[in-house]
Amino acid sequence: MPLRPTPVQLRKVIGVANYQFGMHVGQVLIDPTIRISCSRKTGRIRHIYRGQRLIATLRPTDGLLALTVHGANILLREMKAIPNNVIVRNDVSDFIKKGGDVFARHVVRAPLDLRPSDEVIVTTQDRELLGVGSALLSGEEMMHFKRGVAIRIRRGTGEGLTETDS
Repeated sequence: MPLRPTPVQLRKVIGVANYQFGMHVGQVLIDPTIRISCSRKTGRIRHIYRGQRLIATLRPTDGLLALTVHGANILLREMKAIPNNVIVRNDVSDFIKKGGDVFARHVVRAPLDLRPSDEVIVTTQDRELLGVGSALLSGEEMMHFKRGVAIRIRRGTGEGLTETDS
């Protein structure tokens, strides 16, 4: 059952978001009304909820956030410059919405400082959210390669999301 975070837990998740996505992203993504659930075995933070919706999971392997589609929507709605945003061609949007991976030849723009395994928000040229995933190539490689998978999509926006998933 998700509970209100302690001040230390709140500072931690804001700090992780700022470290991972850039300054002030933590304050946009994590508001004071969030709820968290912790692991029963370790007591570590696992899931972060805003209202009734899951916005991110704190990965136990590296301690970074894995955004949900709802979390990405918050950033898309409330920020002008979206961190780790990869823009793809509009004509492949349906494929990616269904959870299909992003190929390098479909990338229109990617941050040049993006590194493999970074958390990525995928949008169309019209700023429509398609999904969230993990980069397999650097931003520079995404812009120059014409073959291969650039982003492994974890969740597309059209994958039949439930109320708590999105």
